[in-house]
Amino acid sequence: MNQTFDIIKNLTEADYYKNANLHIHTNFSDGKLHPSEIIELAKQKNLKYISITDHNTLEAYNHIDLDSNALLKMTGCNLQIITGVEFDCWYKSNFMHILGYGIDLNNEELNNLCARNPNESKLDIIRISTSRKAPEVIKIIKEAGGISVLAHPCCCWNINIKKMITELKSFGLDGVEVYYPYIRHRAIVKFHTIKKVNAIAKELNLLITGGTDCHNDDL
Repeated sequence: MNQTFDIIKNLTEADYYKNANLHIHTNFSDGKLHPSEIIELAKQKNLKYISITDHNTLEAYNHIDLDSNALLKMTGCNLQIITGVEFDCWYKSNFMHILGYGIDLNNEELNNLCARNPNESKLDIIRISTSRKAPEVIKIIKEAGGISVLAHPCCCWNINIKKMITELKSFGLDGVEVYYPYIRHRAIVKFHTIKKVNAIAKELNLLITGGTDCHNDDL
């Protein structure tokens, strides 16, 4: 966790719009591209850090050659892959996504939390029916050596977003996704501003992360 924590802590806003993308989906959840295609795109764009964060599954990592530090170090480029996942879950009446970074892919509890079939990773109607609870998800991510981050918080259906994030922090939440392009349906279904969430994250001393939530080739 320390290595991942240090990497994320030192990434700046400029990095997230140029060198790093920590929110990417492959065709093992609801994305379009195979992990190998994602890696090739990242190399072409000269990215330094990426994380594949499929919904409720780690399957993509069975198709990626990682070293003992769970970071991909490829000959001839500087690209590093930070292990990741995005869990659908609930907190009270709020449906949300919790990202996990720097996770141990072999952790038993983490794997037990994952989807039992592809539909639980691909279909919205099934994903939203999950019984996962955010406190449990955060706990298991941390037990798997990872960092837990609230994804695209501006879209959370919650009037008092600061109260919710504060409560999630009490369960061990490490960070909030801020540097994120709110496009497609998220540009419409948006309840808070990036400026507000950024201020909350800084006030609560939470890590700030970012990524494109790539589902196609929009790395």
